[in-house]
Amino acid sequence: MNKALILGGTSDIGVALAHQYASNGFDLVLAARNLAKLTEIQRDIQIRHGVKVSCVLFDALNYSSHSDIIDSNQDLSDAICIFGYLGDQRIAEESFAEAEKIIDINYKGAVSILNQVAESFINYDGKIIIGVSSVAGDRGRQSNYIYGSAKAAFTAYMQGLRNRLYKSKIRVITIKPGYVITKMTNGMKLPPFLTVSAKKCAIQIFKARTKSSDVVYISKKWWFIMKIIKLIPERLFNRLSL
Repeated sequence: MNKALILGGTSDIGVALAHQYASNGFDLVLAARNLAKLTEIQRDIQIRHGVKVSCVLFDALNYSSHSDIIDSNQDLSDAICIFGYLGDQRIAEESFAEAEKIIDINYKGAVSILNQVAESFINYDGKIIIGVSSVAGDRGRQSNYIYGSAKAAFTAYMQGLRNRLYKSKIRVITIKPGYVITKMTNGMKLPPFLTVSAKKCAIQIFKARTKSSDVVYISKKWWFIMKIIKLIPERLFNRLSL
């Protein structure tokens, strides 16, 4: 029986992904800060899909606890890092505490837990690590460069991890969603033609584990858009409001 760890199990994409994995016969370990919410999700999935689901308290910033989570779940086939914190760019520009929180959750927390996952996987081929980054990390833009820089660092980390684990035959897949309808984006005016539901995002993430691509844009539109944005000369780019 395959078993997946979902780090960020109470997020909208995390919940959709849990249902996606469970509907394909995977047992689950759901990890997040809110155990009460995790328990609700656990019961729903077990009733709907008839798989085993366990819950574990996970705080991205409690680095010392991360090894215990992995040590107690040595039979995983997949580990998915889906948690994140968008934060507020304007506040982060004025308050380093906000900038630090964005960086620590999106980069340091992810690196801490995935380092533990990698160590537990390294002697077993066929295992899969999936990290959800962002198109925001493809180029620094004034509207969200603190969040974007953290995701850019995470993307580079995933690339290095993929290179390290290649000979061990462990898949390391980087996912780059664009706009997704979630609690994180609530209140934002999102362009419909570039926006997907959490369920569609989860379906694409699950499909990615059986595809050959190491870096997956949830929408090919975003690959094209970011390709163009990355090619804009710096002098011209600086005049744009992106």
